[in-house]
Amino acid sequence: MLRAAAEFLTLHHTEQRLGDPSRRIAAARAEIAGTGTYRHTTEELVFGARVAWRNANRCIGRLYWHSLRVRDRREVRTAQDVADASADHLREATRDGRIRALITVFAPDEPGRPGPRIWNEQLIRYAGYARPDGSVTGDPRNAGLTALARRLGWPGGPGTPFDVLPLVVQGAGEGPRWFTLPDDAVLEVPLEHPEYTWWRSLGLRWHAVPALANMCLEIGGICYPTAPFNGWYMGTEIGARNLADADRYDLLPFLAERLGLDTRTDRSLWKDRTLVELNRSVLYSFDRAGVTVTDHHTESRHFLTHLGREERKGRRVGADWSWIVPPISGSATPVFHRTYETVEQRPAYVHHPEAHERARGDGGEVLV
Repeated sequence: MLRAAAEFLTLHHTEQRLGDPSRRIAAARAEIAGTGTYRHTTEELVFGARVAWRNANRCIGRLYWHSLRVRDRREVRTAQDVADASADHLREATRDGRIRALITVFAPDEPGRPGPRIWNEQLIRYAGYARPDGSVTGDPRNAGLTALARRLGWPGGPGTPFDVLPLVVQGAGEGPRWFTLPDDAVLEVPLEHPEYTWWRSLGLRWHAVPALANMCLEIGGICYPTAPFNGWYMGTEIGARNLADADRYDLLPFLAERLGLDTRTDRSLWKDRTLVELNRSVLYSFDRAGVTVTDHHTESRHFLTHLGREERKGRRVGADWSWIVPPISGSATPVFHRTYETVEQRPAYVHHPEAHERARGDGGEVLV
């Protein structure tokens, strides 16, 4: 912690042009010697959260890292208060569809006093109800957490493919509890299509705010285990992954049949054609509803702009090619035609194994 604190405080003072950091580092060292930890100033917390986004190797949307708004809720430790503040986070981030990049930072881990935990991978996720025949109604990714919430007493929703899961929160020194998200905190977008009028009758939808909730924000050796944060969706996250992946909603075969495509052979490219229409549906529907969404072509160009800016400032930019390149039309985007170096830097948003264990509940993968 001493080394991590000194490195972070030096970075903060250097980038913010605050002068010699030695006095602040000495104060942090004295605090660590006396208590085993130290407290960030509000300015340090804001800077650390923003730089953690800048350092996220798997995020294509880092051009906007400096605009991240930070809600300092480090005094919040109980499950009820975390749930209430998380609902407030969603309301503030949503703004009737004009999505704002936002993070809420709750109490950190301290020696002998762990901070609170949210077990959901995102603040808004849809339930996955496992059936005796092995099928799942809803999102199979969340079957484990759905079962856990039921064991904790959640009665379940109406049983549709898009029932919003409750938050499962563990306060400091408490067991996990479930909390229903208020309706006014969850904005959803019904999906329709610019050409096929029957599309809306399918009842497809997706929520507007992608707020990651089970990652730890690490700043200068301090772990903030509960720090839900969000940007806004890139359409392919919904149309090419959440709704299309075979281990998620697996809609491609169903939609291809409705579109009248030949699914007997992959050489008909029915999967490709269906993916395009599904992604057109997402972008069209979000635009029609006035909800912020970006497309993979625009975001790819923005990412290269981010790279250029950072390189001109002399900063290394890490990136995971397999995540930066969009899941459809990869070679039609400029991010495809170059290589990247995976650089692990701090501050950062990191996964803790315990979050995986808790959130999946059944051995399935949680968040990649």
